[in-house]
Amino acid sequence: MQTFLLGQTGIEIDPFILGGNVFGWTIDQEMSFKVLDGFLEAGFHWIDTADCYFKFAAGKKGGESEEILGTWMKERRNRDSVFIATKGGVEMAPGKKGLSRAYLMEAVEASLRRLQTDYIDLYWMHAWDMISPVEEVVASLDMLVRAGKIRYYGFSDVPAWYAARAYTLAEQQGRERIIALQLEYSLIERNIEREHVPAAQELGIGICPWSPLAGGLLSGKYKREGQSGAPQGRIDIAKATGNTLLDRTSERAWNILDVLLEVAKEIGRPPAEVAMNWVATRPGVTSTILGATKLAQLESSLSSLEFSIPAELGARLGNAGELGPAQPYEFFKPLLQARIKGEVEIRPWAKSASA
Repeated sequence: MQTFLLGQTGIEIDPFILGGNVFGWTIDQEMSFKVLDGFLEAGFHWIDTADCYFKFAAGKKGGESEEILGTWMKERRNRDSVFIATKGGVEMAPGKKGLSRAYLMEAVEASLRRLQTDYIDLYWMHAWDMISPVEEVVASLDMLVRAGKIRYYGFSDVPAWYAARAYTLAEQQGRERIIALQLEYSLIERNIEREHVPAAQELGIGICPWSPLAGGLLSGKYKREGQSGAPQGRIDIAKATGNTLLDRTSERAWNILDVLLEVAKEIGRPPAEVAMNWVATRPGVTSTILGATKLAQLESSLSSLEFSIPAELGARLGNAGELGPAQPYEFFKPLLQARIKGEVEIRPWAKSASA
């Protein structure tokens, strides 16, 4: 099992992180414990959750996932054996939201209580709030690291320019720097390839994709004619609530799914495993967040790196969901670069030594 360092740190991170957004939502505490036990028994250690999981479901207050995870760690006495990542910034109660210093300090303390621990290994800014000054956010997170409340921090769902500005400010001011980005990435959702992946590679920031199965569409259980009956996945739930964030059932998405099913059949692996493999082995990706509501699902996801996708089939998958033309990115492709720099190949210094 190949592993990587997380950003510019000395921390070794597993190729997969267990997502805790289902704990206390689509699975109860008993099944959550089984999935967590199975994850550790398979040799993995990173678990990701958030303070708001799952505030947005009927009858939920938020924090249920953290509470289940905290109870599990206490009962198993395994806090030193796991790496815990959680998030803050989504509104938990009136007046308690965003990324201001006042709220971040309170949110971290609340997460520590629910998790029944005195430190968080990796703390994510859940999403850009478009309000709090980036200088304040960086200073607050630096303060939390120095206070021992969190060990490292990362950003989830932010513009690439925001992450780069935060990194540069922290570097210039001698503060703790962002080490990772958590962003949606799959065969269907590939927009981070335009800006986020190059920025992360340039700055030495790890990328931890969420929703590698595009909300479940790439699992193979959805059919082009649609699902019937009660909601059975995040796509169904998103449709029922009117939330378009996780609705990936466009014509383009169905076409990508058709190619995935063909490739999976040729390889002889489930489509979910092929889709997970594709994301986990993409440039810039450090570790991929997976979800599981049953042990069989967990075992299948963890098996998705036990094979390699042949180059020709990988190209078919990549071409199926390739991003369309967009400005100014067309200027960075070979045709226009040849006009800008001439026909002579100019290679970056970092790549010339091994030529």
